[in-house]
Amino acid sequence: MAAWVEGRVAGKRQWTNALYSLQVSAPEVTFTAGQFARLALPAPPGAKEPMIGRPYSFVNPPHIAPHEFYFIVLADGPLSPRLAALDSGDPVWLLPRANGFFSISEVAEAESLWCISTGTGIGPFLSMLRTEEPWEKFGRVVLVHSVRYAVELTYRDEIAGIGRAHSGAFAYVPIVSREPTPDALAGRIPAAIEDGRLEARTGISLTPENAHAMLCGNPAMVEDVQKMLNARGMRRHRRKEPGHITLETYW
Repeated sequence: MAAWVEGRVAGKRQWTNALYSLQVSAPEVTFTAGQFARLALPAPPGAKEPMIGRPYSFVNPPHIAPHEFYFIVLADGPLSPRLAALDSGDPVWLLPRANGFFSISEVAEAESLWCISTGTGIGPFLSMLRTEEPWEKFGRVVLVHSVRYAVELTYRDEIAGIGRAHSGAFAYVPIVSREPTPDALAGRIPAAIEDGRLEARTGISLTPENAHAMLCGNPAMVEDVQKMLNARGMRRHRRKEPGHITLETYW
């Protein structure tokens, strides 16, 4: 266990039967907004490795403690049900170094930034948008969060706080696919892009001339949206080949 940092659970939020947020005190673990940590618990006797670890993105911005991680509980998963069962004061382990390049510093400049997410993929965006970096780099920021049911539209207070802090520069678009929900678009993200509802809702164009899109969530959404944006002339952003799309699957 020498490579792991022992943290302590500082709090827990249960959003639904399967969606949880875990707050962890581990001040020695530092990160850039958008990166992920590796959380772990001791493996059961007889396991090949001493720890069972999985990657989880930071939801909190770097300047706010404790760390927070948003996850879905997989009933047969080796780790997520155990994380959901932890209580304040319980130990949980993290690797000391955060990882990942899904961050604002890696994104090309544009007039507007589109943060497009499904489910728990909203997590890294909540970290980024509570720092100053995106607001210094982009004139407008759109946060799209697509879920199946309205109860899964989590972190509404934090999103409202972002809106108050950046009035006129921020647009939040919830999308709910399986039930009618006031103030939310119906259906799925690709359809809302294809028929123009997403741009009509925000009044902001999603084009290579003015936008950069960051995609995070369900691999099928990431693939489908990337194809749609490719058809608009937007291409994947790489360090050596600047483009308009940055992506991370989060499932």
